[in-house]
Amino acid sequence: MLNAAAKVNLILEVLGKRDDGYHELVTVMQAVDLSDRITLEDAEVLELASSPGVPADGRNLALRAATALREAAGVTRGARITLDKRIPVAAGLGGGSADAAAVLLGLNRLWRLRWPVARLDEVATGLGMDVPFFLRGGTALATGRGERLEPLRGRSLGLVLVNPRFAVSTAEMYARVTPAMYTDGRHAKTLGGGLGGRSPARVAASLYNGLQEVAVAAYPPIGRMRAALLAAGALGALMSGSGPTVFGVARSFEHARQIRRRLTRGAWDCWAVRTLTGPAIRMAR
Repeated sequence: MLNAAAKVNLILEVLGKRDDGYHELVTVMQAVDLSDRITLEDAEVLELASSPGVPADGRNLALRAATALREAAGVTRGARITLDKRIPVAAGLGGGSADAAAVLLGLNRLWRLRWPVARLDEVATGLGMDVPFFLRGGTALATGRGERLEPLRGRSLGLVLVNPRFAVSTAEMYARVTPAMYTDGRHAKTLGGGLGGRSPARVAASLYNGLQEVAVAAYPPIGRMRAALLAAGALGALMSGSGPTVFGVARSFEHARQIRRRLTRGAWDCWAVRTLTGPAIRMAR
């Protein structure tokens, strides 16, 4: 059994539009300990069983990862993938990409391929730009479409995640980006260069997401969650990725737990989490 951790984006800058239609990004990604659980077993065919409401067919990135690895490796073996979803879907937390990375690493071991991570990267990039990050975890500066990674020295932080129980389309958010929203990467450079030595308050003061303004305009609950986190004592609060999840930075994990208790309400899901300085994919205990 594997734990596949979520991520937040401490920084997300949109630099411009690429010739291939995607946007050029620079982002500081941070793994956190809210995790899905994935069990892999030998089987004659590839099959997936997932939590209620989560697709178990080719729309599921975990199953697509297994299919892509089998084709790339030229093997005929199957696997039974059981996915226990705890990370909300389409939430800006990278849950699908984390599951895909866990399947790549787990099947690499189950099928005895012995591929290094650099070789798994080739399959991962074809699945989605966040998947290579989850093969490693910790803290990283990502550029390009998010596939070029530079490890950073992170620090232990207590965070509070708040999700409004609705999904947001990443494509929709990027379709709302205008040239006036482009930045030059200075936010990522400022935070990434000294993240490991910064206090929680200084990290909170450096948060930036170039998609947040248009997301709040389209989905007002995102703004209300951010305001609620700040009112409950968070040092800073930001939407993660393309939303709609918002995270708040706390002084410590115990402080994060206190903030979470103040935020508990029927319309939102809330978690107190810790950042991970090590791998995003771990063997479950």
